[in-house]
Amino acid sequence: MNEALRTLPWGSGGLGTQDHQRDMYLPAFRDHPGFTVVETAAGDLTAAIAETGAQVVCVCAPPGERADRIVEALRAGCHVLADKPMALDLDGAGRVAAAARETGLVCMPAHHHRFGAAVQAARAALAAGRIGLPWNVQADFLVDGGDPCPQGELVNFGLYPVDVVLALTGQAVERVHALPGRDPARSTLLLLDHEHGLTSTITVGRLHGTAGAPGMALHRYRISGSGGVMDVDAARPGAAVRTASGTRSVWHGPSTVTRMLTALHTAIVTGRPPEAGPGDALAALRVTGAAARSLTLGTPVPLDPSEA
Repeated sequence: MNEALRTLPWGSGGLGTQDHQRDMYLPAFRDHPGFTVVETAAGDLTAAIAETGAQVVCVCAPPGERADRIVEALRAGCHVLADKPMALDLDGAGRVAAAARETGLVCMPAHHHRFGAAVQAARAALAAGRIGLPWNVQADFLVDGGDPCPQGELVNFGLYPVDVVLALTGQAVERVHALPGRDPARSTLLLLDHEHGLTSTITVGRLHGTAGAPGMALHRYRISGSGGVMDVDAARPGAAVRTASGTRSVWHGPSTVTRMLTALHTAIVTGRPPEAGPGDALAALRVTGAAARSLTLGTPVPLDPSEA
C-alpha cells in the first residue's frame, strides 16, 4: 500500500438501529494502511469534500437519501463506498449506476460477504471447473440474535447471500419465488431460477438468539455441479469466542470488511474495474424486490435477465 487515500465518513443512518459507519467501516478504514480518515464539521457533503480534500467518501446516509448522497459524492469527484442497500429502489440504484459511468469513478456497494476468503476461493475453483458446470446452490444466511429490522430481515440481510450466489455463479436470475419462514418477519426462503438451468435456494433471516451478543449462526453454500459438490463455510476462517455475556465470532486473518477495503483501494489506485459495482447492487436489489412482491402475491415473479 503506497498511497493512503483521504477518506471522509458521511452519515450514520441504517435500517433499524444499525450504525455500520461506527461499528464496521470507520474501525476498518482507520486500521487499513491504504486509507486516512478525515473529519469535518461541515453540514453539506459537497462543502465537506472541498474542505477536507477527500478522495473517498464512505456513505452511510439514511436509506431514503443514500442514493442522492452517493451521486453527490461522485459528482464532486470522489470515489464511494456505499453502505447497503445502496438505494431503496431500482430508480435510485439506476441513478447511482449512471453517475458512476459518467464520472468513471469507483462506486463500490458494501456487499462485503462476497470478499470473504472462503467465497473467493470457491469462486476461483468454480471458474476453474473444479466441479464441472454448477446446476444448484443451497445457501443459508442466518444471524443469531440482535435487534430485529423493522423493515424485515429480507430487506436487511437478503442482499448479502443473493450477491454471493450471483458472484459465485455469474448467472442472472430469471424467476423468484419467495416463501415465508416459520416467523415471516424474521426469515424467508428464496427459490431462484437462473439462466442456463441453474437453480438456487437461499434461507435468510434472524434467529431468536442472544440479544446481547449477536453473531453469524450459519453462512454457508453447497454448490452441486456436473462433476462434484463443493461445500463452502463462509464464516471461516473465524473462531467462536465464548464469554460470560455470550458468543461472538472473531476472524483469524483479515475480515470480510478489511478485504473489501483492500479491493476498493486496489481499484482506485490501479484504475481497474472494481470487483463489485453499482451493477451488482442493482442485480441483487432486483431479486430481493421481486422476492417481496412474491411474498405479497403468493406466486413466483419473473425477471428479465436482459434488464440486469
